[in-house]
Amino acid sequence: MIPGTDEQLMRSVAEGNLDAFSEIVLRYQQMAWKTAYRFLGNSMEAEDVAQEAFLKMLEAAPRYRATASFCTYLYTIIYRLCADRKKRRSPAYTDTMPDTPASVPGAIEDIVARECEEEVQKALNSLPFNQKTAMVLKHFEGLSYAEIAELMGITLKSVEMLIRRAKEKLQSQLAHLRKG
Repeated sequence: MIPGTDEQLMRSVAEGNLDAFSEIVLRYQQMAWKTAYRFLGNSMEAEDVAQEAFLKMLEAAPRYRATASFCTYLYTIIYRLCADRKKRRSPAYTDTMPDTPASVPGAIEDIVARECEEEVQKALNSLPFNQKTAMVLKHFEGLSYAEIAELMGITLKSVEMLIRRAKEKLQSQLAHLRKG
């Protein structure tokens, strides 16, 4: 483990230190994959986007300026890559869930939980990309409205509207889960 802040590591990467780049990848690879997966709903595509994001970061290291938090910088790269992929394809891909034998203790609860997760992911995937992006960044990644606005290049009011509309649509689509 190489000590230092993310910004210090990026300066080292800009100077050609690949160990510093490896440290950044180790710190953020899970977050990058999870974020891309939430945007795209497909684990293979999420892996491709995460790898591409790190390659773009390596390529851009000499131009990196710490004007925002490092996480916001990485989220921006991931968001743009996911948005580009969404523009290139129209059908939403989903992963299939492997079957779990019902004889395993707790398997029924696991199956129900996975089915609920799939329903939520399916509902999330049905949202327009901007609404989905705002929801993922706010509720899964914990970004503030201001960070989301900066990252997406929109106003705070637009972020509020996107999240409100997304919540309304998700509540409507997932109302049956609350009844059960």
